Amino acid sequence: MPLYEYHCEDCGRESELLVAANNAPDCPQCGSHKMSKLLSIVAAPSRDGTGATQSRPSGGSCGSGCGCHPHG
Repeated sequence: MPLYEYHCEDCGRESELLVAANNAPDCPQCGSHKMSKLLSIVAAPSRDGTGATQSRPSGGSCGSGCGCHPHG
């Protein structure tokens, strides 16, 4: 099952959830059925083979576990 990021329209929480195809998840915080799928950044190896991306997306970070947060 793929891992997707969702936003709950009722409580505002964002969650990463394992979801089978064509299944609509419920919010793990409030139980709402009003979940919208978020656009996720896909991890891909860099051209130099290090596995690290060379640039960050514009407009801020995409999440705490994605690795695009500035270090320091």
